[in-house]
Amino acid sequence: MNVLMERHDRVVLIKLNRPEAKNALSSAMMKELIGHLAAVDQDLGVGCVVITGTREFFAAGADIKEMSGKSYLDMLNEDYFAGWEGFTRLRTPTIAAVTGYAYGGGCELAMMCDMIFAADTATFAQPEIKLGVIPGMGATQRLTGLIGKAKTMDLVLTGRPMTAQEAEQAGLVSRVYPAANLLDEVLAVAAQIASFSRTATRAARQAVEQSLEVGLHEGVRQERRLFHGLFATPDQQEGMQAFLRKRQPMFNQR
Repeated sequence: MNVLMERHDRVVLIKLNRPEAKNALSSAMMKELIGHLAAVDQDLGVGCVVITGTREFFAAGADIKEMSGKSYLDMLNEDYFAGWEGFTRLRTPTIAAVTGYAYGGGCELAMMCDMIFAADTATFAQPEIKLGVIPGMGATQRLTGLIGKAKTMDLVLTGRPMTAQEAEQAGLVSRVYPAANLLDEVLAVAAQIASFSRTATRAARQAVEQSLEVGLHEGVRQERRLFHGLFATPDQQEGMQAFLRKRQPMFNQR
């Protein structure tokens, strides 16, 4: 199995499992991962997903052995990497827990998640230029939105690695923890997110995501509509009544 899954109450932990290939993202792994995520996204009992790798490698990149023999027509006809767009259709909040190397496609996979929490030993890179190609899973677009043009050009044109500390300062990584504590810390945050209204967390991530795709005026308008829509949900009533009565809310998770 290229992917392992664990259930922690309302949190699903997904582990990339190709240690012999440094978790290189093959087409088979992609299909397996996207398939699991699509199923989890429909599960009313899941409020957050955590994706991680091994201590040494989150993922070392796309599978170069798989790609090396392909021609331009092969890549074009297969629309290679297009399957990763399935990740962008997910509505459940996702956190990447990165230890070790997140290079190439590994860094791009982490960026597809809503947040990246990194071990203090983690490093990030887009080294495709060293192979005579460029990123193909979205790095040039997502990195620019996250850390700006200057830093993105630096990483993409040199292929140099970025430490977890630099990545946090640049805005790529949300939090950095000691490697030994990372997974416990991430699962605790994921459990907190999963405890909130499922409808509200999905609306929140949708509002933030669209900020990268539309202008400020349109983005604020759409955010306001999402905010208004939540007043049609039982969770809004429960959350506000619980606040007024000084008790913990009991969300119905629908």
